[in-house]
Amino acid sequence: MGNDLSIWTLVLDASVIVQAVMVLLMGASVASWAIIFKKGRVISSSRRQADQFEAAFWSGGDLSTLYRSIETKGRAGTGEQSIFESGFGEFSRLRQQGTPTDQLLEGARRAMRVAQMREMDRLERSLATLATVGSTSPYVGLFGTVWGIMSAFHNLGNVQQATLAAVAPGIAEALIATAIGLFAAIPAVIAYNRFADQVSRLELRFDTFVEEFSTILQRHGPNRAAQA
Repeated sequence: MGNDLSIWTLVLDASVIVQAVMVLLMGASVASWAIIFKKGRVISSSRRQADQFEAAFWSGGDLSTLYRSIETKGRAGTGEQSIFESGFGEFSRLRQQGTPTDQLLEGARRAMRVAQMREMDRLERSLATLATVGSTSPYVGLFGTVWGIMSAFHNLGNVQQATLAAVAPGIAEALIATAIGLFAAIPAVIAYNRFADQVSRLELRFDTFVEEFSTILQRHGPNRAAQA
């Protein structure tokens, strides 16, 4: 091993185990950044759609008209729109069958809860991967560092005189593994905490909408639901 301590040279001169750790961590970093960009767009879109739907819902217009306008779009809604579509559709279907009021409202609530669980699953998807990358990457990098330092000291046994110049490259290449581990972990942890908070706020928003919409359906009763 020469005295060139450039990062690229240190990576190329590292042992196979340390190189494998670096490649693994870089792959985890790339994967986490892909998730960060995708999840950021998904959550931003969900918040924007929730704002638009709430504006239409609370505008005082006819809910049957709103429901039909959603159906005519020909694609499944997301967020509160999906919850409303499932709840109002089930309410209308049971109402046409002459279902008693208590069962009518319970059926609508169940349909809304199912739609909400689907939406939460969509929003929470891949967050566990960010948490895993953020929590394990430093330890994986530390493993590479420990292995590299062990190799560096083991190689000292093959030289006549142990000097700092002889051991420095090995220790430097080992520490790169820790640096890459932190590089992968820090953005993943920050993104996970931010996204988890935003998803929790959306979940609270959905819970509130389910309760408010259930109150509206209950207040108007089975005979006037379509004119709510």
